[in-house]
Amino acid sequence: MRAVETPRGQDQPPGSLDRPRVLLLTYLLATLEFSCLFMQFSVMPYLARSLGLDSVAFGYLQTTFGVLQLLGGPVFGRFADQRGARAAFTLSFLAASTLYLLMAAACSPALPGVVLLFLSRLPSVFMHAMPAAQMVITDLSPPEDRPTALGRLGLCFGVGLILGSLLGGTLSGMCGTHCPILVALTANLLGAALSFTCLPANTKGPTPQGKPKAGVFDLKAITRLLLLPGVLPVFLVKVASGFPSGLFMVMFSIISMDFFQLGAAQASYLMSYFGVLQMVIQGVVVGRLSRRFSEGTLLRASVLIFTAVGLGMVLMSHVSHFCLLVPGLVFSLCVLNVVTDSMLTKAVSASDTGAMLGLCASVQPLTRTLGPTLGGLLYRRFGVAVFGHVQMAVNLLVFLTLWGQPVAHRRGKSQ
Repeated sequence: MRAVETPRGQDQPPGSLDRPRVLLLTYLLATLEFSCLFMQFSVMPYLARSLGLDSVAFGYLQTTFGVLQLLGGPVFGRFADQRGARAAFTLSFLAASTLYLLMAAACSPALPGVVLLFLSRLPSVFMHAMPAAQMVITDLSPPEDRPTALGRLGLCFGVGLILGSLLGGTLSGMCGTHCPILVALTANLLGAALSFTCLPANTKGPTPQGKPKAGVFDLKAITRLLLLPGVLPVFLVKVASGFPSGLFMVMFSIISMDFFQLGAAQASYLMSYFGVLQMVIQGVVVGRLSRRFSEGTLLRASVLIFTAVGLGMVLMSHVSHFCLLVPGLVFSLCVLNVVTDSMLTKAVSASDTGAMLGLCASVQPLTRTLGPTLGGLLYRRFGVAVFGHVQMAVNLLVFLTLWGQPVAHRRGKSQ
């Protein structure tokens, strides 16, 4: 199975690619990575507890993961732009394989488990299958179809969330904590092999001749993208509008136990509810809405619904109330992420889409880095309602800003 007829290592013009096959393989690889990631998330607390880590040490472990992903996102995006889809996916899967190998080693009583568990976070600096997949989809999709194509990644994420959580819980219950980790290791090695043998080396157009090529670690080339017309306002909206809900989701495991009084099984059902809604909304609803409404209109709608959900979170007192708010929360998150990613990739040249998506991919790790500390302090001092107050206030301010000054963006520049 080979998507390109030329020998490996040679660039292939995007116009001659078997685009449907490359896109299908990209979606499959993204689903594989998400499934393994959620398998890891489902067993990580139990592995950490078995190694004697308390909640504070576990928070340090999670923060380390977030910081490394935050730092690695923009650099990985530059690497993907310069080395191509094949190299980007292969690097991401090999990094994930190293992470799971170290986690598996940490399960052995004969080895220093805590040290290996913290060392296993280091390869996460290169684990960025999502921006790699977004770059391929952006490169191979015309601007008018880009929100729909990017939205289909929500199906991959939803399948990964449900399948990974289910497999992680089932396999660890039947065979022990090490079992899902070994399955994830095997799956990522398979993903690396498929990426190296089946993906094209290049999904972009020809590189302009005579243009100096900045290095992968050139921070000026990365920050320069934020100064392009129409980029910084959209990026700031993406960060500011999504941060309050991200803060709540970082604390959700604690809130579900303390405030909602849910057991492990009930919490997993609620996460599956999240996954199904994301699959439907991002995979189907967002694409249809993007064909009927402009991206600016959808962006304002997502921010406005965020504000209403924040008000609902202030008033909620039971898990059933939260279940009624989840569709609005998931809808706003999906629309915000898809629309801003689409707008930002249209505002830069085709040769910089990977770096731009790498910057976008750093938003979530930023939340995971600041969230545990900030969210824990807010929750301890003010309770669950504070997350609703923050979300309502921040998004109302963002909505008033967007209403008074429409976000401008250029269409079709990346093609």
